[in-house]
Amino acid sequence: MEQWIANHVRGIVDSLIYSALGIVILVAFFWCVQRLLPFSVKKEIEEDQNVSLGIILAAFIIGISMIIAAVLRS
Repeated sequence: MEQWIANHVRGIVDSLIYSALGIVILVAFFWCVQRLLPFSVKKEIEEDQNVSLGIILAAFIIGISMIIAAVLRS
């Protein structure tokens, strides 16, 4: 019984660590993109209602998330 618990706890802890690492990397990439763009992303999306920028950023986040997931899985 103890071996079963130890095996499952390790998997849960590993998942939490990798999830946290993936979130940190995603936030770092998003922060870099915001700094590199010549305009305010927040202003464009909130005040100017720029839907196309929101779609592009969503695609960026999904793409980077897929890359991070693939890297952490291997």
